[in-house]
Amino acid sequence: MSEIFDFTPGNSPVLVSVPHAGTHIPEALAKRMTDHALTLPDTDWHVEKLYAAAPSLGAGLIVARQSRYVIDLNRDPTGTPLYPGADNTELCPLSTFGKAPVYKPGQEPDAAEVQERVARDWKPYHAALESELARLKAKFGYAILWDGHSIPSQVPRFFEGRLPDLNLGTASGASADAGLTEAARAALDGPGMSLVLNGRFKGGYITRRYGRPADGIHALQLEKALIAYMEEDPPYRWVPARGAAMIERVGRTLKALLAWKPA
Repeated sequence: MSEIFDFTPGNSPVLVSVPHAGTHIPEALAKRMTDHALTLPDTDWHVEKLYAAAPSLGAGLIVARQSRYVIDLNRDPTGTPLYPGADNTELCPLSTFGKAPVYKPGQEPDAAEVQERVARDWKPYHAALESELARLKAKFGYAILWDGHSIPSQVPRFFEGRLPDLNLGTASGASADAGLTEAARAALDGPGMSLVLNGRFKGGYITRRYGRPADGIHALQLEKALIAYMEEDPPYRWVPARGAAMIERVGRTLKALLAWKPA
């Protein structure tokens, strides 16, 4: 078992990635972080539960074990901002979404340490993604990468007002076939949850890096508002009724991805 991620191969063209649900921080690193940061407020809480049934449907599943505070697997390894001109968190975050410091004064990582984390933690996860997508494309002729995320419904640092419950992103159409995107959107849509396509969250580095429809690899990101399936405040409790509804919504969307075939 990898210390960085858990991986269950599938028997279909679909691979689910969950890069921000991890909660592990190495002990030596934890000693350098603030007490508030160690509560892990920016974790994609319980997202691994939402996708736990993916392998039983035939989809592969890769879930990060390390916290995004160790390194953000959904950021460019060069440190290039995800949204140029907007407020962005770093490859190795120095502040929380609420702008509280992650590190005690003077304990922040320098450039050399960031590159060490890229080599040790970032590259293995992406090597696994790249290898599995190549295997799926070779076997099926195409591959679909679904990147699963969550975020508080209100984060003033990044957007005004309340985020929709379901935020589907395809890099404004560049990372996935239009028919596949519509199949996913239609499966996600329905009463009880609000939905937007390519709104504030258009897809992060993973979606943009791997989504190459012309080459037969499609990538979509779903950002879910935490409040749609759990309690947003500490201790971040799972709410069974909401969670079950979100699992059903996610499950039927994965089935739609599995049923889709390129034209």
